[in-house]
Amino acid sequence: MQVTSCKVAVVQAGSIVMNKEKCVNKAIKFIEEAGEKGANIIVFPEAFIPAYPRGMSFGAVVGSRSASGRNDFVRYAKNAITVPGVETEQLGEAVKKAGAYSVIGVIERDQETSGGTLYCTAIYFGPDGKLLGKHRKLKPTGSERLIWGEGDGSTLPVFDTPYGKIGSLICWENYMPLARAAMYEKGIQIYVAPTADSRDTWFSTMRHIAIEGRCFVLSCNQYSTKDMYEVDLLESEEMQKMPNEITRGGSCIVNPLGQFIVEPVFGKEEILYATLDLDDITRGHFDFDVVGHYNRKDVFQLIVNEEKQ
Repeated sequence: MQVTSCKVAVVQAGSIVMNKEKCVNKAIKFIEEAGEKGANIIVFPEAFIPAYPRGMSFGAVVGSRSASGRNDFVRYAKNAITVPGVETEQLGEAVKKAGAYSVIGVIERDQETSGGTLYCTAIYFGPDGKLLGKHRKLKPTGSERLIWGEGDGSTLPVFDTPYGKIGSLICWENYMPLARAAMYEKGIQIYVAPTADSRDTWFSTMRHIAIEGRCFVLSCNQYSTKDMYEVDLLESEEMQKMPNEITRGGSCIVNPLGQFIVEPVFGKEEILYATLDLDDITRGHFDFDVVGHYNRKDVFQLIVNEEKQ
C-alpha cells in the first residue's frame, strides 16, 4: 500500500553548550518523546551537538588570535563528535526505539586526517537506528569559517524513505540557488533545513523553497538561553553583552504550496508536530515541477562535482 501521510517532529531546543554528553542525552530525551508521539521523521537544529557557539569570538581579530581563544577552540574540538563514533551509536539506539528517520545537527571532528578540522554536519539515521550518511555544510558563514571547514560535493545525499526522498541543506546554504537546484535534481520531497538563523527574512526563504521545489520544508532552529552555557563561558566581555535569550527559535513547517502548516514558534523549547499529506507534493506539481515539465534542460544545465576532495 502506498504511504500517503507521515508525522514529523521538529525539535526546537537548545544545546548544553560545549558539553557533548549532556547534548547527546538531551537529544535522546527528545527522540524518545517524539517516538512516543508516533513521529515518523524527527529533525534537530544545526550544530545541536555540542553547540552553535553564538556570541563567542574565539579570540580572533584580523591578524591575530589570543591564547584564550585557542583554548576555547580546544574545548570545542574535544566536544565535537566523530561520525561514526560512540555518540552516533548512542543516538542510533534511541532512534531505533523510536522507529523514526532522524536528522541531527552536529559538529563533526575529522577522523580521516589529523583530526584538526571541524565540520558543521547533518547526520541521518534510519528507523532501524543505523547511520545512513551525512551532509557537511559546504560554506560556513562569516565567523563560522574560523572554526569550521568546508564540505564538498560528496556529502549531498538524498535518501529514499517510505514517505518520500529526504535531504538537507544547512542554514545559509539554503540561500545558494545552485545548491538548492542540486537537491531538486535529486528529487527531494522532505527538505530539512537545520539553521541558526531566526531573522524574519529566513521564513520567506523557507516558504520560497517549498513552493520552488514543491516539497515539504522542515525548518529547525534552537531556542537557547544563557543558562544553557557552562558558567565559565559567560565570563567573557562578549558573552556578558549578549541578551539572556541567545536564540529565539523560529522553527516552522511549510507545505509544497509555500503555506505554513506550523507557523514559526518563538520563545520556548518545543517539539513542533505535523501530519503531512504527501499527495500535496503531486498537487503542487500540477502546475510547477522545477525539474520536470517546468524545466528547460535545452537552455539550462547544472553540473555538480560529487567527487570526494
